[in-house]
Amino acid sequence: MTYQEKKSIVTLISAILIFVSYCLYMYPQFPEWGLESTETFRFWGSFVLILTLVTIIAHIIISIIFNIIFRITTKEKEPSFADELDKLIELKANRNSFFVFIVGFLLAMGSLIIYQPSQVMFMILITSGFISDVTGSVTKLYHYRKGV
Repeated sequence: MTYQEKKSIVTLISAILIFVSYCLYMYPQFPEWGLESTETFRFWGSFVLILTLVTIIAHIIISIIFNIIFRITTKEKEPSFADELDKLIELKANRNSFFVFIVGFLLAMGSLIIYQPSQVMFMILITSGFISDVTGSVTKLYHYRKGV
């Protein structure tokens, strides 16, 4: 298994674990007041901002730990360059990831058009962000395994 495949697997697993653990942490803090109260908007705003920060910081830490463990176990350095194949796979993964997020964004805005509570919009946005992250990792793994 190549470095890129291992890194894609670690990124996929860490994205799932970070999202699930954060959602389980925040679930008890969900406000019990009315559906459209100020506290509800404050909850969802802080949910998105903190999830973004936690995800970025956790991915950086996990990437550093992965590189240390990879270097210790294989006695190899991380590849210092990206060839055309790596760049092409990265572009395809970004394309698929952005597509999934844009579809989720449109669904979230559509939920407002059909008079769904604003909570539905936030849930769709958060879920589409998570699924787009997973889609990017799965696309990379797929293309490193099967080729372009």
